[in-house]
Amino acid sequence: MIPEPSERFEISLNTSAGQITTAVDVPTGFVPVTSIVPLMRRLGEETQALEITRLAETGSVPTCQKGCAACCRMLVPLSAPEAFAVRDWVRSRPAEQQAQIIARLAETKVRLLSHGIWQRLSELCETADQPGDDVLDEINRRYYALRLACPFLDEEVCTIYDERPAACRELLVTSPADRCEDLIVNPVDTIPTPLRMSTVLGLLWQDLTGTSTRLIPLPVALDWAENHVRSSEQEWKGTQLFDQALDKVWRFLSQSCSGDRGASGS
Repeated sequence: MIPEPSERFEISLNTSAGQITTAVDVPTGFVPVTSIVPLMRRLGEETQALEITRLAETGSVPTCQKGCAACCRMLVPLSAPEAFAVRDWVRSRPAEQQAQIIARLAETKVRLLSHGIWQRLSELCETADQPGDDVLDEINRRYYALRLACPFLDEEVCTIYDERPAACRELLVTSPADRCEDLIVNPVDTIPTPLRMSTVLGLLWQDLTGTSTRLIPLPVALDWAENHVRSSEQEWKGTQLFDQALDKVWRFLSQSCSGDRGASGS
């Protein structure tokens, strides 16, 4: 296969945890928005790593480990580009694995329908206005009370780990792992997230399409992606996508960090 033409971008980001400088190769041809999801995840993970290093100097380290899946009972929000990327990943799996995932998603839907939560989650995808924190907290609590395992969890192991949403990557704690068994009752110490990449990608999608979609809960993400398959097939120049995404990164950091901050690409 002939490698796709790309352009190297040198990126400098000033975050609340310090500055990172890195380089990414961006496709120069016309590509779907999912093509830059891995690039943006990488930037998010590098900023998170900087925060982890900063905290380690004070003696705080992540207590999350492989097999610790208590947080996989929480409601995970995705941006539209991530929902499309998850759909593509599922479609790339062998038929047997696809069937298992679809079956688990169907079971989850039945449970959520029986508790009157499915419709609320579906409405979040299409609402023109961002719901208030009180509304989101109420939905999150009702969902978490069911203790539903993520449809991509198999014997307490994440089967979509390399493609997992940004929200999953960003949730890390430094408190004892056993506190996570009940996140409503037990206080946990989370590691600050300098850059929420799902928010950045959601804002990018809004700009690209002129839509208001901001939050897509994971249980309904595949249904939403299937219903918007034509949108997922749109293509833009890769460098245009990346430039616009970087603009959203800069705006996010400028609003959430103190002191001078910015993002630049060349």
